[in-house]
Amino acid sequence: MTSSPAAARTRKRPEERREEIVSQAAAIALESGLERITLRAVADRLGVRPGLITHYFPAAEDLVIEAFVRAAVREREQFFPTSGEPLERVAHFIAHVESGASTPLARLWLNARHLARFSPALDAALQEQDALDRARLIEIIGDGMRTGRFPIEDAETACIRILIAVDGSGSYVNSAPAAVHPAQQHVVADMTDWALGLAGGTLRAAVAARLAGTADVV
Repeated sequence: MTSSPAAARTRKRPEERREEIVSQAAAIALESGLERITLRAVADRLGVRPGLITHYFPAAEDLVIEAFVRAAVREREQFFPTSGEPLERVAHFIAHVESGASTPLARLWLNARHLARFSPALDAALQEQDALDRARLIEIIGDGMRTGRFPIEDAETACIRILIAVDGSGSYVNSAPAAVHPAQQHVVADMTDWALGLAGGTLRAAVAARLAGTADVV
């Protein structure tokens, strides 16, 4: 007797299925916002019944939080290099901001900060990810201080100033597209020059070189 397609289908291991669920939830979060993550929305993407999602995530809030964490972790690994010359590592990060590559994640962070007012669990996850981002950036700044590239004495203060500039720039991501003044477009680069004790225009030049594909000459 020939097995039906349903009977022949291989059951996925729990860890594989859970990974699928979180990955799809993170994709929904980046595309449409954390509020759009529902058990049915994730189930539809996977072609399964909502009950399967409930088996892994009985509370929808847990899935929302894990989706945010997944996206935040991917952002950190993509935007904050762990090796290389410190100025180039900072320029790599700022280039993602100025090029628009970080826009979906900027929207997600703005969304999460709003919803965290109503969810202590999400707020805790947000604070943890924020602290990990700060630690990664402080590490980069510290490397630059040790080599004399960044003539400052306090890496944490510089980090906070840079991330506030990033958050300020990101507060406009939900506005209708409009002509962007250079002061707004380059605010993160300009603030980073100041925070790291660099000459004005240093990071504008480094970012421009990176976006033009000539970062090796900076």
